[in-house]
Amino acid sequence: MSNRRRASQRNTLGTLLGLILIVIIGFITTLTGYDAGNVPLPGAETATGFPPQSPSEFAPPAETLLAPPPTAQPQNGLWWEVYFTDRFNFSDPAQWQNSVEGVLIQKINAAQNAIHIAAFEFNLTPVAEALIAARQRGVDVRWVTDDEFGLEADEEPERGQFAALQNAGIEIRADNRSALMHNKFIIFDYQTVWTGSTNLTQNGIFKQENNVVMLHSPAVAAIYEREFQEMWDGQFGPKSPSQLSEQSVNVNGTQIWVVFTSEDAALEQAIIPIVNFAQSSVRFLAFSFTDFPLANAMIERAKNGVSVAGVYENVGSDTDASEFDTLACAGIPVRRDGNPSFMHNKVIIVDERFVITGSLNFSTSAEESNDENVIILDNPEIASLYMQEFDRIWAQGTDPQPGSIACQ
Repeated sequence: MSNRRRASQRNTLGTLLGLILIVIIGFITTLTGYDAGNVPLPGAETATGFPPQSPSEFAPPAETLLAPPPTAQPQNGLWWEVYFTDRFNFSDPAQWQNSVEGVLIQKINAAQNAIHIAAFEFNLTPVAEALIAARQRGVDVRWVTDDEFGLEADEEPERGQFAALQNAGIEIRADNRSALMHNKFIIFDYQTVWTGSTNLTQNGIFKQENNVVMLHSPAVAAIYEREFQEMWDGQFGPKSPSQLSEQSVNVNGTQIWVVFTSEDAALEQAIIPIVNFAQSSVRFLAFSFTDFPLANAMIERAKNGVSVAGVYENVGSDTDASEFDTLACAGIPVRRDGNPSFMHNKVIIVDERFVITGSLNFSTSAEESNDENVIILDNPEIASLYMQEFDRIWAQGTDPQPGSIACQ
C-alpha cells in the first residue's frame, strides 16, 4: 500500500475537509492574482481565477460549437478539435492516413514557423519524415523527451526515429533524471496546442484507447510554450518554476486552466477541488488511479447524491496501491476495461461540462516527481464528446466478479 494512501486513510474526516478548504483557498488566492498583461490575449481571450465558487459562476459558451467526430476532419472556423484513437477501425500502422497519426501529420505539414514537442516516447516513422520535411522548409523543430523511454529506447530494434531526426539537424533534449518527462504536448506556430493522453507511438495510436484535444489559441499556446522553454533550458521536476498565476484563460466563453507538475500539485490544487464541486455527475477513465484523496472526494460526492462511475485499465487495477477496491467497496460503479492492450486515458468529466485530461495519471509519482500537464476545460460541447467516449469504453468493460473484492 502506498505511503500516500496509508497516510491519507489515517486522517480524520474533519482534518481532510479542513485540508481541502485550505487547498481551495490557496488556489483561489494564487490564481486570482493573474496579470493578463503577461500573456498575449487576442480577441475574446481573457483571464480569470479558479476554481469557480459555484457551477454557475462561469456561463456556458455563448455559441454552439459543433465538434468533429473522432479522426474526422475539423469543420472550418472551430477553435478546438477533439479526437479519440480507434483500435477497431484504425489498427494498422501502415494505414495511418485517416487515423490520429494522420491528423498529426496534417498539422505538421501545415506548420510555417515552429513545432515544439514535449513527448515521452516516439516510434512513428511517418511523423519523423513529416518533421524532417518541416525542418527542411525552415520550420523550427525542437523536441524534449524522456531519457530512458525516449532517447535510450530509440536504440532498440525497429526504432531509430529520434536518430533520424537528429541526423536531419533537429535537436532533441532529454530530462536526464530518474523521474519521467511524461508529457504528450505539441505547440504549432505559437498558435495551436495538441495535448491529451496519446503517446506518439504505434501502440498509443493503433492499439490503446487515448484522446487528443487541440486548441487553436495563442493564449493557451503561450502557456504551453513557457513550459516547453523551461524544460528546453533544463528545468524539470518540482524545482522548476511555478507560473500557475498565468495559466488560466477564457477563450470564446470557455474557461481553461492548465497545471504542470511537479512544480504544482495538480491533484490537490485543481482536480480534487473540481470533483468537490460536482453537482450531478463524475465520470472517469483511468490508466492508473492510486490517489486516495481523489478517490475519497468521489466517494464523498456520491454520498451527497452525485452519480459517480469509472473505468480502470485492467492491468494494475487489482494491486494494493490501486483505489479500484476502495471505490467498489464504497458502492461506486467501477469496471475494468475490455481492451487487450491498454485503456490509457487520464480523463475526468464533471457535471457533463468540465473535462480534465492530459498526461497525468492519478498517482503520487505523477504529482510529485514527473513532468506532466493537466488541462481543464469548462465546455459542455467538448464534455459531450468525452461522455460519448466514456460510454463506449464503459460498454466494453467488465464489472468485478462477485466476491472478488474483500471489503473491510
